[in-house]
Amino acid sequence: MSYLRTFAPWIVYAVIPSEYWKWAALIAFGISAATVVRQTRAGQALDAQIIDIGSGVFFAALTILAFVDPDTALRPYSPALSSGVLALIAGVSLALRNPFTLPIAKQSTPRELWDHPGFIRTSYVITSVWTASFAIGCVALTLLAHMSGPRTIAQIAAFVIPVVFTIRYVAYVQAKAQKADLA
Repeated sequence: MSYLRTFAPWIVYAVIPSEYWKWAALIAFGISAATVVRQTRAGQALDAQIIDIGSGVFFAALTILAFVDPDTALRPYSPALSSGVLALIAGVSLALRNPFTLPIAKQSTPRELWDHPGFIRTSYVITSVWTASFAIGCVALTLLAHMSGPRTIAQIAAFVIPVVFTIRYVAYVQAKAQKADLA
């Protein structure tokens, strides 16, 4: 559920028809800004909100571009830019040694496991898969910028593949840890 909240602005932007792209960008910006405000008020540190803050910055810039120049040549590439920005944010979170999936995972994990090397390693692996998926999605969406059907499939795949991986990998790690505890 927390991944859904984290990526809500991106999902909303992706599902609103492209002819309404400027409104989609504005709505996504509003969701991003509201999320950051809500999480900050709830006591979440800003460094744990890298995707949310990055989303806000991206959608603020895209909203300005969309309203200032609605016929910009960048418009067909906005899905690719979205994936590219997500890849950049996720990659930066890895470079800063603060994988963006870590605060999300902490929401459903007992505090005593937060510093466990296996928990941290799992977050690095999952964030790396999300980063790769977004980067591959960026390339695919750039190549498919002027095709609506395949572009939608690529856009969805860039999110669905890491979601499925995350679910399966977490289950694998948990089963492995449980098996080790029983041994």
